[in-house]
Amino acid sequence: MIKIILLVIFYFTFPLIIIYFCQKWSILQKLGTIVFAYLFGLLIGTVGIFPQGSHQYKLSLQGRAALPKTEIESLISKGIIPVEDRFVNQIGNVQDLIPSVVIPLAFPLLLFSLNLKRWLKYAKKGFISVALAIIAGLIMVTAGFFIWKDSIPDSWKLAGMFEGIYTGGTPNFVAIKMALNVDPNLFVIVSTYDMVIGAGLVVFFITIAPRIFRFILPKFTEEKGISVEASIIAKETDNLDDFSGMLNKKTILPLLKALGISVVIFAISGGISLLLPMIPQMVVVILSITTLAILASMIKSINKIEKTFQLGMYLILVFSLTIASMADLKAMFGIGMLNLILFITWCYFGSLILHLILAKIFRIDADNFLITATAFIFSPPFVPLVANALKNKDVIVTGITGGIIGYILGNYFGVALAYFLKGF
Repeated sequence: MIKIILLVIFYFTFPLIIIYFCQKWSILQKLGTIVFAYLFGLLIGTVGIFPQGSHQYKLSLQGRAALPKTEIESLISKGIIPVEDRFVNQIGNVQDLIPSVVIPLAFPLLLFSLNLKRWLKYAKKGFISVALAIIAGLIMVTAGFFIWKDSIPDSWKLAGMFEGIYTGGTPNFVAIKMALNVDPNLFVIVSTYDMVIGAGLVVFFITIAPRIFRFILPKFTEEKGISVEASIIAKETDNLDDFSGMLNKKTILPLLKALGISVVIFAISGGISLLLPMIPQMVVVILSITTLAILASMIKSINKIEKTFQLGMYLILVFSLTIASMADLKAMFGIGMLNLILFITWCYFGSLILHLILAKIFRIDADNFLITATAFIFSPPFVPLVANALKNKDVIVTGITGGIIGYILGNYFGVALAYFLKGF
């Protein structure tokens, strides 16, 4: 039991170490805390720190993270599996329980600080680009599904996750993973490929992309009438990845209140799922959490709580570390690697190219196009980084608005698309 408690403590404290080093060194901060959480998790899962369990135990899992207590005790008593597998199963239970708890709590926290009405007021210029990005993502992810549906297991689930990450970002990606009950090994494979391809795109966006897209699309023209409040909003976005000050007395008590509200939203969503037994439970829970969190963000006393977004991202780091530690790189790279790479590449670059074509048709300027694409592919924390590469702070509000819309729509679109494609 002590080892299990230490494991839980590790999963919740090691992300703090990752945050500390990323805040200390800017080069690490640019790579991102989530990337490091996945890398360390994959390292732990691959080097064999955790006991693997007997062959018969692995066969008994049948795709599950762990066995129910009664089932494993029955298998041990019958001599089918050794007693050592009990500890392996306890580790599996922890690794399964943590994601099931932290994701439903993280998503409301990510949305509490979003002032959608205020952002919509100042980002009129990029709305068409936002709509075009949504259309491009839906078309290319759906097309990718039909191309690879016979060569990739559970391709309808992957399409739902890709739609979620393209529309919203990593939080939607993991939320849809929970809603669709995606196999942990498959999820980590997709996440790993996603990070590799995504990292290449980030480098492209902050280096030569501005010159290329400014050659193809019209030049940005400053929108007149932007007030001081818009500049304040833009300044706020620079702190999306700033975890400092969260433990201050002035900040921590309101944060605990926000966490408590997340727990209540989680509980209410669980209750709603019981009223709709014909629909998969986690689908109802995730979509109910998203809806209730949006409504809660409209309450001023909740909306003004500082660092709720960062607390949500900390829980995403806990999830990332936990889920990645369940995978073994040695075992997973032989499973349909080429098709997965092609599918992810198609979704990323295909959506971007189609978005570019539509932007050309609708005469969207290069800066608004690129900042919208950044918000949709990488989520709001990357917006200031690309805006800095563009040397254009005026588009930050448009980028953040696009990202916020993505966070809100990502879960709905991802789950809806997945179940729509499931019938084909």
